Amino acid sequence: MTALQVSHVSKSFPGVRALQDVSMTMTAGSVHALLGENGAGKSTLIKIVTGICKPDSGTVSLNGAAVRFANPRQAAAGGLGVVHQERNLVTRFSVGENILLDRLGKRALSLVDYTSLHREAEKWLKLLDLDVDPRTIVSRLSVAQMQLVEIGKALSLQSRVLLLDEPTASLTPNESTVLFRILRRLRDDGVAIGFVSHKLEEVFDICDRVTVLRDGRNACDSAGLSQLSRDDVVRMMIGRAERITTRAPRPKTDAAPYLELRGYASGAGHRDISLTVRPGEIVGLYGLVGAGRSELARAILGLSKQIAGEVRVLGRAVHISSVAQALHDHGIGYVSEDRKAEGLILMHSVLANGGITIWRKLANALGLLRDTTIAARVGPVLRRLEVKTPSVHQIIGNLSGGNQQKVSVAKWLAAGVRLLIIDEPSVGIDIKTKAYLHDLIHELAEQGTAILLITSDMPEMIDVADRILVMDGYRIKGEVENDRSYDPVSRAIMGLIHEKAAA
Repeated sequence: MTALQVSHVSKSFPGVRALQDVSMTMTAGSVHALLGENGAGKSTLIKIVTGICKPDSGTVSLNGAAVRFANPRQAAAGGLGVVHQERNLVTRFSVGENILLDRLGKRALSLVDYTSLHREAEKWLKLLDLDVDPRTIVSRLSVAQMQLVEIGKALSLQSRVLLLDEPTASLTPNESTVLFRILRRLRDDGVAIGFVSHKLEEVFDICDRVTVLRDGRNACDSAGLSQLSRDDVVRMMIGRAERITTRAPRPKTDAAPYLELRGYASGAGHRDISLTVRPGEIVGLYGLVGAGRSELARAILGLSKQIAGEVRVLGRAVHISSVAQALHDHGIGYVSEDRKAEGLILMHSVLANGGITIWRKLANALGLLRDTTIAARVGPVLRRLEVKTPSVHQIIGNLSGGNQQKVSVAKWLAAGVRLLIIDEPSVGIDIKTKAYLHDLIHELAEQGTAILLITSDMPEMIDVADRILVMDGYRIKGEVENDRSYDPVSRAIMGLIHEKAAA
């Protein structure tokens, strides 16, 4: 039975033709993939279906009846749930309040029964294996935990059509496995599930059918995945076969460490952290949700108080108190995992965001900057990452999430930092750009940049890192040498994590 039908939908924004004559059919009891490169129109299509945007033409039908929702709340009331790529949580509210946000009281101005609210929210948290008190304020959570809360919020609506836009982008394989188990249960119960992902291994694992968009048009309208190979899907997405590379392990460097932590402890909860990152070396940090990886990156940048141990840059003990000091005094850059809150200024242009790290360096004696000066430095990086924008003067908030992520990486590449901390670099990035980004990281290392890489994508970690530090409970559990052999390395990593869990 057809659950969701999109027919000949078109949508334009100023300077951008986002969708042109796009169709998609989702059936009850199936998981339907929606694929395409960054800027292909996937998120725009979801926004039209859920009432965030109005189509210029075309129709949307739910269970055989034409619908045009005025907002996501109407869509939810009509039985359509969604997890957007950009999180939509109220960070000052608790986890429980966010999960049941539209059902806090039986009617306007009624008192909230917090005992019942927390009991109901806890049920959905347990379903996702998320060990978080529903009373916890959302702003205290990691990005991955926020993503799981967003998923729990959608599941709590018990919708018959559920759309998930990059739901696993910040999740490790363990958390993704839990999510997929839930999605299969929902599918078997007759729910129609739409699944957007750039991870094709996930698509072939969980999905039954696929719609592919390229440049805002259908490259494929609702085909059975069993009839397609990975190469077929990639060709439809990017117009050519995927570039597959197997990297040989890189020789070890004996250079003096650029960054060293000795017995480091932070106000965020880290204890006895010791690590080194050398020029020309790519050191990976891997761990499950709540391991403290992103929090360690932020602590190194001075965003958490240092309470013990030493931070040394080029052999000299330093105290870093801000991101600006880290950049300008010590040559340290940070690609944040949360581009929306920390990585970008959404109301500024692509050019302004790409050049913000080098404004001070490029300003003339009077402190003035020319766009042409910034563009000369930033333009080549934006082109290399293939940022899709009608102009570098386009407001960055109007770009797709994947293109925003490219700009958040580009600004640090343009700055020419000597140590780059990269936190979840490929979130929302398509397979072609992901390969280019990995090449860039390796090029930076070959040029002598020290890289500290945080990613929840195990294949990415094994493809890019030279050696891998495993974190759990805000401590480093051990180190794994990376010889690029996926199964042995991944088993060694997970063995270190589960060693503590079993203890």
